Amino acid sequence: HPAYSDHWVSNVVSRTGFLDTLEDVLSFTPKVDFNAGVVAAGEAQIESTVTGNQSIMTTTEKDSALKDQSQIYLPINNALSKVGHVHGFLEEIGQGVQHVASRVGNIIGFVQQANDRRKMFGEGFTFLNIPRSYYGILTKEMLVKGISRQNEHTSTKQDILSLECAHVVYDICITERLLNDDCSLILDKSKDLIQETIDSNIPSLYQEEYSLNRDRVVETILHSRYANLYNLLRDHLSEDSYVAIVRNQILVDVQGEDLLFQIFTSNILQRKSGEEAPFFEFIQRVCSECMGADGCPKKLKPGCGGFGIRNFLTLFLSIEVTKAMLEASNAKDSGDIAAYAFVQRKVDLFTEQLNESNPLLTEISDAMTREGAARKKIAASSAGSFCQEEKKDDCEKWMVVAEKESLAKAGANEKLMKCNLKYKNLMKELRESQ
Repeated sequence: HPAYSDHWVSNVVSRTGFLDTLEDVLSFTPKVDFNAGVVAAGEAQIESTVTGNQSIMTTTEKDSALKDQSQIYLPINNALSKVGHVHGFLEEIGQGVQHVASRVGNIIGFVQQANDRRKMFGEGFTFLNIPRSYYGILTKEMLVKGISRQNEHTSTKQDILSLECAHVVYDICITERLLNDDCSLILDKSKDLIQETIDSNIPSLYQEEYSLNRDRVVETILHSRYANLYNLLRDHLSEDSYVAIVRNQILVDVQGEDLLFQIFTSNILQRKSGEEAPFFEFIQRVCSECMGADGCPKKLKPGCGGFGIRNFLTLFLSIEVTKAMLEASNAKDSGDIAAYAFVQRKVDLFTEQLNESNPLLTEISDAMTREGAARKKIAASSAGSFCQEEKKDDCEKWMVVAEKESLAKAGANEKLMKCNLKYKNLMKELRESQ
């Protein structure tokens, strides 16, 4: 699995100062900003800006897009708090490269091979722990309405189960240990085992209702493994691919019609356990295969799929979760019950923050995508800052859309900032309780 340089990320003391230097010396310009209200994990806060050049390279060849080195991206982070990974990195190591990201052509195969090699030989990459709730957990609402309709208040489609029967099936899944502690389905539980377990435990009162809908119930339970991803990608991936993504803890993001798959290693070049260190990122950019107006494939550009706007906060939280899980493991091994309980509560808070943030990040990402598409339409039907007369109606229509999506993005950002402030205060309370 050959890998090709995509970008590298630096932690610095003065982000704006470094950005100014890169613009003065290399003519790099900012592409994406992640502000402090968005990038937060508990009490830890950072700001980040992606800067780079403007490549003119386009191609219709996927292999050329994979190998292309004309586009340079340099994300730059700075810490805004005295806690967290970026602050610790700057304190222990100083300014420098936090991680190097490389593109691969088949990330599922790449990561599976790395995981298999580590199990066989006891060496190689280990990857950050991603909470299963990122991918999907089973809920009673899913058993009533199914995966894609669980948030609908009304629908003309028939429910799978009544709420009472759904409660019973859900409780069976818990008591018969089909689910992990976080209510995610254990990955090696087969369709036959799930059906046999529910068949043999369903009370007679609900037997008929369950039997009439058995196939849909079992299918919903299986789909819960990747429910959040399915709501993003629908049938663009096979069940085997979805399960492989969950099993190997790969992150997925969507930008317009492009996909981005990401995974981050644990620390490398680490001097001793618990200290900060650099790490690697591996990504696969799946560019849109849409056709242009001429009937030919649209040209691919370097950097399709963006920078994982949904996943930026997930990465930040996952770094803190992985560190806290290591602390919890050490406390458990040493028999320190109080320390274990404290650190496990940190893990729970980080995971709860991730769960609450994910739908808000989706709102932000979707609004940004729609706003960007609208602004492209405006650019195509305007001259400078004025709409061309013959395209005035279209131009003004897309201006309304762009403004609407800009407001939606701002509203979701505000909700995310409130969410992050909530968990900042909860983490502060936890720390001060010690």
